[in-house]
Amino acid sequence: MAGYDRAITVFSPDGHLFQVEYANEAVRKGSTTVGVRGKNCVVLAVERMSTPKLQDPRTIHKIMKIEDDVAVAFSGLAADARVVVNMTRVECQSYRLNVEDSPTVDYVARFVARTQQKFTLRGGARPFGVAMLLAGFNSRGKPELYQTDPAGTYYGWKASAIGKNCETVNDFFKEQFKTKQPEDLSDDDALRMALKGILEVTEASGKNIEVVMVRPTGMQFVPEAELEPLLKELDDTAEKIAALKAQK
Repeated sequence: MAGYDRAITVFSPDGHLFQVEYANEAVRKGSTTVGVRGKNCVVLAVERMSTPKLQDPRTIHKIMKIEDDVAVAFSGLAADARVVVNMTRVECQSYRLNVEDSPTVDYVARFVARTQQKFTLRGGARPFGVAMLLAGFNSRGKPELYQTDPAGTYYGWKASAIGKNCETVNDFFKEQFKTKQPEDLSDDDALRMALKGILEVTEASGKNIEVVMVRPTGMQFVPEAELEPLLKELDDTAEKIAALKAQK
């Protein structure tokens, strides 16, 4: 199979596109990113990586605004994400100019997936090493959460996680949604579930977590002062350690 990873348009004998798989690996090494759909909102939460002391933390965001009521959180290469987001913003402005209405989140998700897929078959380029969670509202005003990946596929989710240790968080969400539905989750419940999910793999500190709530009125970052008491309330690290010791 040597040499099949040198061109993104060539399949290996067993049907793999290695450049796409390498892009997926970049996503798996990225920050943990979660999204939870509630009754009236979508919550996006991202693990913040530690920054050098001399670096301005305001210049580093894993959650970005596309439209007033559409936000995106990503895992993978930040430079690739910036390019995709800028292309999507231009498309949304073009849509608004032609249709005289705001694009829905499913339209945005289709465009992002289509853009990512184009770069899996084009010579002289490479796939984007980024996966995205898109939060917004459909034409009926209902909240929706979509996930895209470097291959250009996209799906709608009740709750999802991408990036490092995403399997642990997704297992947690599966357990939670055995008894709950998105229609049952208030804004506060959706926020708590997103935080519980990311606390499965992240230290409970407002400095380590960035959270946005997307509502019909727009997206709002949850300030660190509000996150800290909520994280302390939800943190069950000590209980998990005690349970592991008991099992031993």
